[in-house]
Amino acid sequence: MHALPNECPVCGGELVLTHVRCWACDTELSGRFHAGPFTHLNEEQLVFVELFVRNEGKITRMEQELGLSYPTIRNRLHEVIRALGYEPGADDFAGLSEEERRQILDDLDGGKIDYQEALRLIEEKEAK
Repeated sequence: MHALPNECPVCGGELVLTHVRCWACDTELSGRFHAGPFTHLNEEQLVFVELFVRNEGKITRMEQELGLSYPTIRNRLHEVIRALGYEPGADDFAGLSEEERRQILDDLDGGKIDYQEALRLIEEKEAK
């Protein structure tokens, strides 16, 4: 079975899903169907998302499993975010550097601080 393409191989236009069929009973439906935002992701991005979900969104686990650095994984995540139509970092905390945010998340992930403490640290940095 092949992955559903999301653009026309002839003109590059967006493809519309218009026909679906049940493999078990041969029921067929025709119409215009929304296939969802994840159809905009390529195969590599879908594999990344599956791994990200399986690791509960914990980049430190992704680093270990993939043998890649934090910046590389973050860049791949940003590619997925953009492919879904969003701009990464648009809602970032203005007073928090990338290094400070990573330290807070690492401490939270490692059990050094709890959620309330992480939130307090973020709010404290944002207020400055």
